[in-house]
This record gives sequence, C-alpha cells and structure tokens, in this order.
Amino acid sequence: MSNYDKALLKDKAFLQELMERMMIVRKFEQKVQWLFAQGFVYGTTHLGVGEEGANIGTTAALHPDDYMLATHRGHGAALGKGADVNLMMAEILARETGLNKGKGGSMHIADFDKGILGANGILGANGPIACGAAFTSKRKKLGRVCAAFFGDGASNEGAIHESMNLAAAWGLPVMFVLINNTYGMSTPLRKVVHDMDLTKRAIPYGIKSYECDGNDILETYTTCRDAREYCEKNGPVLIVEHTYRTSGHSKSDGNLYRSKEEIKEWEAKNPVKRFTDFLLENKLFTQEDIDAMDKKTTDIIEKAVEFAKSCPEPQFDAAQIQADVYAK
Repeated sequence: MSNYDKALLKDKAFLQELMERMMIVRKFEQKVQWLFAQGFVYGTTHLGVGEEGANIGTTAALHPDDYMLATHRGHGAALGKGADVNLMMAEILARETGLNKGKGGSMHIADFDKGILGANGILGANGPIACGAAFTSKRKKLGRVCAAFFGDGASNEGAIHESMNLAAAWGLPVMFVLINNTYGMSTPLRKVVHDMDLTKRAIPYGIKSYECDGNDILETYTTCRDAREYCEKNGPVLIVEHTYRTSGHSKSDGNLYRSKEEIKEWEAKNPVKRFTDFLLENKLFTQEDIDAMDKKTTDIIEKAVEFAKSCPEPQFDAAQIQADVYAK
C-alpha cells in the first residue's frame, strides 16, 4: 500500500465500508460459483475474483447519481455502485423478484435507480452507450459523469477508440475505466499489443490518462476520485487499473493457459488480503474487527441466497416474454 493523506486514514467508517464491500463482492462471486456447480444458475457466469479492489475502489469514487456501465464480468461493479445484494442474487438465480425480473441473469445486471445502465456481453459496447449518457448529462447540465468499464481485450476494439475520439471531440464527461487483468479470455496481453503501456491509448485523442494498482484499493479510490473531479470539469479521461482475475474467464474455463504458480502468486497479493494486512499493520483495525466484518459479510451473502431461493420463478407466458422489450 502507498502513503495516503491523513484525513482518509482517519475516516474509519469509510475504510470499513471499503473492506466490507470487497468482502461482499468476493463472497458473492464465490457463492455464485458454488450455486452454478449445484445447478441453481442457468446460462453462464463470468467471475472477477481478484478484481475487487478495482471494482470497489472505482465505484466508491463515483457520486450516487453518476452513471455506470459494467462488462460481462460486472458483479463487483454493480454491487459497488449500490445494487441490492438480495435482488442481485435473485436475478442470477432467474427469479421474478430479481433486479431485472430474472431476464438479465449474471451478464446483464441493470439498476437505473442506482445509475447502473447495464452490464454488457459485447466487448467495447459500453463506450458508445457511455457517450450517450454523458452527452445527456452535459446537455442538461446534470453534473454527472459516466464510468464505462472495459477490459484489456476490449481496449483493442474499434468501438472503444471511436468512443474515446467522440468523447474528446465533444468534451463528454466519460471515465473510460480499463481493467487490465492481463488476459483477454485465454490470450495474454503481451501477445496482442506491441506496447504494454495502455495509458498511451489516450494520446491520439488528447485525453488525460491515469494509472493505478487495481489491487491497492486506496490507490484505486484516490486515483479515481481525482479522475472523476477532472472529468466532470474538463471532459473524458482514461484510467488504467492493473489487476488479475484468479477465477477463470467463465464457468467452462479450465485455466489451462496459465500455471498454478502464477495464480497462486496473484492470490497472495489479492486486494482483500492486501487491505487486511494494511489495516492491521497500521493499527487502524484489530484482528477482532476484521473477523467481525468477515462474519457480517458472510451473513449478508447467506441471507441473500436464502432470499433468492424463496422467490418465485417467472412465468414466461407470451405477454411476459414481450414485456420490457423495447426493440424487436
């Protein structure tokens, strides 16, 4: 962990919130993985175990009414932006009371009341949508920014570059949040780019770039806090957050493209462990405090599962299938 201003380290309530949010995201995804293995989850799932610092650090820096777009690996970002954990779990279990009435599932979480404009299974598709949301904010003088998450693989997509160009040309308040977990599915980043410095992607568009260790939640938070302030006043920014998913790309990923040693090395420096060590070493919390947070968040996830399982399944008759469909 880096050195931080004293005011931030004195805000114990905020530090606890960051820790508990990361714990909830980690346990939520681990539980979803278990539920999938038990046959409770339909379709597929894309977990981001190991990326909790990037997701929570970024969303903690956003204002409540800011817009946010997640990727197909979007559980952490949605929970960080305020999505109800019970309704999220119900959605993933395809229940009628889920956030999206059981129709969105793991990969398409949305909650407009929280500014979550949706998770997206199309790589790079968040960029153009973010430009639209940011244009609305600028035109109506709402003072909101739109954070668009995408991965290192999606950073090569034309839609992302077109979006950065448009946002720069129109001065739109878009935070382009590049989660660099070093793999696009099973392809290492080093094999598909000539220059590993992804902050340079901002140069052709004259966009200000930021970079942080995504496994250091305080560094991620302060970087995104500064970036958000700049973005609201001056226009688009690119934020490159370096992290690593220790979970596979999806439920069918056997992790055959990377070694067990590599995964174990990253597990040892995952954001939850690093923040725990930081809080203990700096005597900001005791081990008893951490244990209490651990128990609290475990209870939250267990209750979410109980809630989701108790909810009714949707009755997909012809009328309900066509409900909430805005394009045919």
